[in-house]
Amino acid sequence: MAIEILSPGILTTIQDLGRPGYYHLGIPMGGAMDRLALRAANLLVGNPEGAAGLETVFMGPDLEFTEDATVAVCGADLPPTVNGAEQPSWTAFDVKAGDVLGFDYLRSGARAYIAVSGGIETPPALGSRSTYAIGALGGLKGRALAAGDSLPVGTTKAAGRSGRSVPPALRRGPKPAPELRMLPGLYWHRVTQSSQDAFFEDAWKVANEADRMGYRFQGGRMMEFVEREQPFGAGSDPSNITDACYPYGSVQVPSGAEPIVLHRDAVSGGGYFMIGTVISADMDLVGQLQPNTTMWFVRTDMESALAARAERSAILAALREAVA
Repeated sequence: MAIEILSPGILTTIQDLGRPGYYHLGIPMGGAMDRLALRAANLLVGNPEGAAGLETVFMGPDLEFTEDATVAVCGADLPPTVNGAEQPSWTAFDVKAGDVLGFDYLRSGARAYIAVSGGIETPPALGSRSTYAIGALGGLKGRALAAGDSLPVGTTKAAGRSGRSVPPALRRGPKPAPELRMLPGLYWHRVTQSSQDAFFEDAWKVANEADRMGYRFQGGRMMEFVEREQPFGAGSDPSNITDACYPYGSVQVPSGAEPIVLHRDAVSGGGYFMIGTVISADMDLVGQLQPNTTMWFVRTDMESALAARAERSAILAALREAVA
């Protein structure tokens, strides 16, 4: 079976749950920006949770199926259509050979995930089919999809899956006034107390530079740095440090002006200080924020971060049970 790409949308890539184990070599884990949405779509069509699907941003592709299949679309509110007829999101539905899966306009969120029974079966690279475009790795020739591409699909059938749906209470999406919980980090002491307070008091807006590497935020007050003599190996800017590793979710503030939350395809280290890290339970939400969205950072501690992770695990367990 194959899927023919009639139109790729703005940016559609093959993604699974990523390739852990190579970050120390400078290769990020990558994978779906909204991992819960990809897991949900795969579960609905009877795939393993980590099967490769499609991540599409802002505007969906047009896909022609050469054989019958079961499909599910989760994540952003980007309504799927079959031959022009709207289909429900967060729900498995059948397509026939010759059908065209398309999409209506985006209503909320940023990224939708398309799972097909059998999963996308392009050759894996370093144990993953996820597209890492900067490194030309994985996916289809290491790039975003283009018109005329053909995607191989596995042969697993999803008989009886059509109509299965994720309960509304388990569908996670962006809220009207999003909050990102952040744990202050190793370099938090490099900014003054007034700047620490302002960071959490100010409203921030998602900038246009919001992609798989990271999300930039604008609108808050400039940070003031505690004066010090720059150490050997650091640059002259007060936000420079001697190179250090960047944890996933790190919050950089180059020159103290615009925070950047590093996401799935970010580099593994560099010379900008990090004021903290967005907790893992909130990273899916980052990938669903649209440019110009107003949001706030909220200070948290390790105990609360671990509780949020446990809560997210409970949601995933409930999801598995709901669509089994």
